[in-house]
Amino acid sequence: MNESGDQVTATIRVALVCVVAVLQFGLSLPNLLRHDYDPRSLAVAAFAGLACVTVGAAVWALRRRPLPEPVVAVGIALVLAASVAATTATPAADRFGPADWAFGLIGWHLLLLLLDRATLLFAALGAHFAVAVGHFLTAGIPSRAALGTAGIVVIGTGAVQLAAAVISRLLSTRARAAMALAAERDRLATRVLSAEEWERGRRTAFAGHLGATLSLLADLADGLLDPREPETRRWAALAATQLRRLFAENDDVPDPLVHELAACVDVAERRGVDVSLAVSGAAVDVPDQIRRDLTGPVAAALATAGTRARVSVLRTDGDVRVAVVSDVGAPAAPANSPGVNVESGTYGEYTRMEARWRRQS
Repeated sequence: MNESGDQVTATIRVALVCVVAVLQFGLSLPNLLRHDYDPRSLAVAAFAGLACVTVGAAVWALRRRPLPEPVVAVGIALVLAASVAATTATPAADRFGPADWAFGLIGWHLLLLLLDRATLLFAALGAHFAVAVGHFLTAGIPSRAALGTAGIVVIGTGAVQLAAAVISRLLSTRARAAMALAAERDRLATRVLSAEEWERGRRTAFAGHLGATLSLLADLADGLLDPREPETRRWAALAATQLRRLFAENDDVPDPLVHELAACVDVAERRGVDVSLAVSGAAVDVPDQIRRDLTGPVAAALATAGTRARVSVLRTDGDVRVAVVSDVGAPAAPANSPGVNVESGTYGEYTRMEARWRRQS
């Protein structure tokens, strides 16, 4: 969000470098060479100090990088010192006239240094104006014409420089607001695309499981399958468990994995299987597809369970394990996902299946 505002500030600072260079070397230098100063060396030193600030600021501004704080601090010191020196060296009769080349130039140097520091900018400009006006008033009682000229120059110069500072600030603020709005629009578009992708995935999953269930129901209706056969009952139990788990994916719960396993357990209990569910470890974020690959073998194992089964969940910092021990059944097939490993085997009258997902570190 801040990057766009910083780019606007950098662009304005590049423009200010060009303005300051033109004003100093194109307009102020001829006035310095044309008029007399007392002492001239003080006026020349002030001009040299301002030239050093211009060159130093240009080194950073032209690379579109913010001015470091030490550079700003040294620059402000040089500019304010140049303000005092140039004001002191300018004869009283020439104050706020062509010979007073430094008065308007100082403000542009301060704007160049403090473009992104509004409070310091206004304070430095106030100090510069106070030095110039104070020195003008202490030199003697000015005439009405001199006082009017001084007022026009001070007000005009200050208004232009303050307007430039305010406009720069507004441009930077508007750029940040536009960047924030664009970022929010991008986030909303991403969320919409994610929601649409999720919805398509859900429809595809539902269509796949519903198609298998409808095929099973059609075979039962046509008499191709005998509901009294154990294999038919196992297929029906598996289809019911998978659909129940799929419905559970839509629920907004703090622990989706355990919630979907509980849905599988509920289907098994409804057909008379005594099932216990043990959970160890805090809830972790498991991607949707990984949850399907973890719970799919559980659904298959519970569909083959005879009278009892035990489902356990173990979650650690490194992995998530889901295991089922049942009294009847065949080993589950390995998961399709490369992220989930399934191990199963028969030990006497019991079948054990374990699905394991190693979390990415």
